[in-house]
Amino acid sequence: MILSMTGFGEAEVQADGVRYHVEIRSVNNRYFKSAIKLPEQLQPLEVDVDRLLRTKLGRGSVTFVLRVKDENATAACEINAAVLTRYLSRLEQVAEGRAAARIDLASLLDAPGVCEQPNANRDLLAEQFKAIQQAAGVAIDKLVEMRRVEGEALLRDISSQCDLIRRRLDDIRRRSPAVVEDFRKRLHARIQQMMAESSVELDHDALVREVAIFAERCDVNEEASRICSHLDQFGELCEGSEEAGRKLDFLAQEMLREANTIGSKASDAEITRHVVEIKAAIDRIKEQVQNVE
Repeated sequence: MILSMTGFGEAEVQADGVRYHVEIRSVNNRYFKSAIKLPEQLQPLEVDVDRLLRTKLGRGSVTFVLRVKDENATAACEINAAVLTRYLSRLEQVAEGRAAARIDLASLLDAPGVCEQPNANRDLLAEQFKAIQQAAGVAIDKLVEMRRVEGEALLRDISSQCDLIRRRLDDIRRRSPAVVEDFRKRLHARIQQMMAESSVELDHDALVREVAIFAERCDVNEEASRICSHLDQFGELCEGSEEAGRKLDFLAQEMLREANTIGSKASDAEITRHVVEIKAAIDRIKEQVQNVE
């Protein structure tokens, strides 16, 4: 069953007094592309998170956002006293002689270098990644489920377009013999008119030969059969378990090429109308498969 590349999932896990909230969004992309947003102290885990996403998801632009709320006392930032002292010294020099000048220590905490996040050792990062992995697993499951639901909607629309193409191909097959017969009648009538105006005799072999050449030139059975074969492969890929997006896009391109050939061979207004409908359906399919994983 095909999956959409559009989805969203979120989950929250609490471990050792720390809450890990994960949000994952995905949209269509020709390849897999991840954008991972982690708190500064957890940046070393970015490669591990990317690897986790790649094992669970195929194509798509995936945005991973982690928010952490640590309620432990050890989570407090460390104040760099030397940097803070230097700021105070500079500010006192600037404020010297100004009675209204006032230094707000709370505001200085936001100055660069004053507050430092406590360093996380490798063992602590490993424990934190376990919690992140747990939350990410739940979020990915929700995202995949949304992708599945979206994929079902895509499949319904794609299937309806494929059915329309099959119906129009049947119409073209039924119309094709009549096109040849119409040509034979027009050619025969033209020759009869020429014979009436001159002493030229009708060469039946030449007439049959011209009709045969025309029939060969406008025969579209081969192209119609190839489109039907592509439609069969389309259905198999849509019902299969493998990632089908790229293959479906290729098949749609091939169907459009065959439809263009039928259009160039067509010498009949009715067949041309059917070809226009077929090409419109293929364009709709091409648009939809751009979002198939």
